[in-house]
Amino acid sequence: MLRVPAGLDESSPIFSIAAAAELAGLHAQTLRQYDRLGLVEPARTAGNTRRYSMRDVGRLKQVQLLSSEGVSLEGIRRILDMSDENRELRERVRELEGALADAVMQQQGRRVFAAGHAGITTIRAGARPVKPGQIVLWRDRPQG
Repeated sequence: MLRVPAGLDESSPIFSIAAAAELAGLHAQTLRQYDRLGLVEPARTAGNTRRYSMRDVGRLKQVQLLSSEGVSLEGIRRILDMSDENRELRERVRELEGALADAVMQQQGRRVFAAGHAGITTIRAGARPVKPGQIVLWRDRPQG
C-alpha cells in the first residue's frame, strides 16, 4: 500500500515538468503551451521552475481528452473555467447548508414532537424520543 508523506495531498506541487508530462502522456513542450494559455497553471519554485501536482496531471489528461474529441483550446479553457466555478459554487453551497443547519439547531423556541402508540408528545429540542420506533417531527414557530 502506498503511503503519502504527511502534509502532501493531491494539490501538492511535487512533479517536475518531465515527470508530469510522462504521467499525462504528453510532451513537455505541450505542457509549456498549456501553461502559457492558462489551461494548466503549475506552481513555481523560487527559481521559477514549474512544479505540477496530481490535480494538475488530472487536468492535463482532461485537456488531452477534450482536445482528442475535437474541442478547441479556447473551448477547453472555457469548459475548465466553468468546471472550476461549478466546483467552487458546490463547495460554497455545502458550507452554507452547514451554517444554516447549525443556525436552525441553535434557534430558541423550536417545537419538537414525537409520535408513538401513546399519541403525540412534545420533547425537548435535541432530545431523542424515549421509545424506539417513535417518529420525530419538528416545526419552526410561526413567524409574525
